[in-house]
Amino acid sequence: METFGHSRIQHGKLNDRIYLMKLAREDLPTLPERLAELAGAEGYSKIFAKVPAWAEDRFRELGYRVEARVPGFFQGETDAVFLGLFLDPARARVSDAGQVQAVLREALRREPQPATLPDGLDCRPCLPADAPAMAGLYRQVFETYPFPIHDPAYLRRTMETHILYFGVWTGGELVGLSSCETDGDARAVEMTDFAVRPQWRGKNLSVALLDVMERQMRRQEFVTAYTIARSVSFGMNIAFARAGYAFAGMLVNNTNICGRFESMNVWHKRIGS
Repeated sequence: METFGHSRIQHGKLNDRIYLMKLAREDLPTLPERLAELAGAEGYSKIFAKVPAWAEDRFRELGYRVEARVPGFFQGETDAVFLGLFLDPARARVSDAGQVQAVLREALRREPQPATLPDGLDCRPCLPADAPAMAGLYRQVFETYPFPIHDPAYLRRTMETHILYFGVWTGGELVGLSSCETDGDARAVEMTDFAVRPQWRGKNLSVALLDVMERQMRRQEFVTAYTIARSVSFGMNIAFARAGYAFAGMLVNNTNICGRFESMNVWHKRIGS
């Protein structure tokens, strides 16, 4: 991540994109063009921007297209708009379109359902001492990932700044993991980085983790929770639908995850006031 003007971006060859993570008002109206110039210079094929609704028109004037919208993202009042600019037309084409549609249909037909943790399991916040076990689980589950969650030092560093990690344990073994990536200025939180050991899948561990995460975020007075989930994953999309999240849109070929570029679904839920 780096500062670009007064805004914050993340970019690199792994995801072959620029991600505008936080827009500073004083960087408009020129920022959308400057991002395109940077993308051209680096040879990136996509720009992905998360911006307040008041900035939407300026981005759309320059060819960015709306991919998702989260109501009340900023302080429970202003919508967030997720926009994409594709510098390579091939990147704008949805791969696995049949499975993407099937996953979304299945998730949208699910009713909210209470979360329960199987007997013998314990869910708790992770500590810096847990970082090696956390990194090991992430390495087992994800061949590639948009952020360096395979690195214990990265996990410890982000614990100290803006991310809370939660784990499911049986005895001394970590079998499930997730995180809350917080934005205190917006009072919004991304529910992300879910990973479950293969032998423990199908036991609703993600739903149970999500319930614990939401309760903690309410105590900390966050208003909006959201996620960016793999569009081909039945488990994660169904988990968020069961937890009462609403579908906000799809980010096309947005993320290098599990060894390839995948489209990502955005889900959101108001958890506070």
